[in-house]
Amino acid sequence: MMKQTQLTITENKKIAANTFRLILSGDCSAMRGAGQFINILIPAKFLRRPISVCDYSAESLCIIYKTVGEGTEILSRMQSGETIDALVGLGNGFDLTKDTKKPLLIGGGVGVPPLYKAAKDLIDAGKSVSVILGFNTKDEIFYKEEFEALGCRVIVTTVDGSAGTKGFVSDVMDEIDYDYFYACGPKPMFEAIEKIARTSGQYSFEERMGCGFGACMGCTCKTKQGNKRICKEGPVLEREEILW
Repeated sequence: MMKQTQLTITENKKIAANTFRLILSGDCSAMRGAGQFINILIPAKFLRRPISVCDYSAESLCIIYKTVGEGTEILSRMQSGETIDALVGLGNGFDLTKDTKKPLLIGGGVGVPPLYKAAKDLIDAGKSVSVILGFNTKDEIFYKEEFEALGCRVIVTTVDGSAGTKGFVSDVMDEIDYDYFYACGPKPMFEAIEKIARTSGQYSFEERMGCGFGACMGCTCKTKQGNKRICKEGPVLEREEILW
C-alpha cells in the first residue's frame, strides 16, 4: 500500500558519470518487493520524479539516479540531513517466486538498480544468479562489485568497448545458461532481448509518469489483456502478455 512520508537524506554520493546513490531514512514499511519505485517531490518542481528502488529495509531505502535534467540536477545538490517528501511503495515489482534455478538478470544503465534487490532475494532463496550489466562506456559502470559480492556471476558490456564486452546486453545472452530472465532498461533493449531470449521472463519498464499511482493514465503499455498502466499494474510485466 502506497504511503506518503518524509524521508531524510543520509547519503547523496556520486558513484559514476552523472550517476548518484541516494540513501534515505524514515518509514519505508510500504515497500513490498524488488522492482517497486518511489515518487519524490523535488524543491521548486511541480511534478514528482519516479525512481526505482535499489535496496530497502523498513527504515531506509537506496535509490540510484542519473542527472538528466534540471530536477535531478537539483536533487544531486541536496545534502545529508535535508528531507524529501516521497510516495513510497509504488507499482508491482518482480515476481521472484517463479520455478527457476538459474535466473538471469539483465540491466541497462539506470535500469540496473532494481535488479540489485532482486539479486539479493534470489541468492537468499538459493538460486544461481547471473547478471548482465550494460552501459555506454566504462565511466558509467556502477555496482559490478556489489553484485559480485552477493555471489552473482557478472558480465559487463559497453557500447564503445572501453570495458567488458563491446556491444549490447543482448550480444552476450547466449554465453549464459539460464532458465528465466528479469530485465530492466530502455525499450530498445527489451526489443533486442525479445528476439533472442529462449525462456519466459519479466520486463520492468521505464516510462515518463504524471501522477505515479494510476490516476492520469499517462503511462500505458499494450498487452493481451488491454492497456496496462506502467505505474500501477507495472512497472513489471510478463514477457508473454506484452504486445510489441
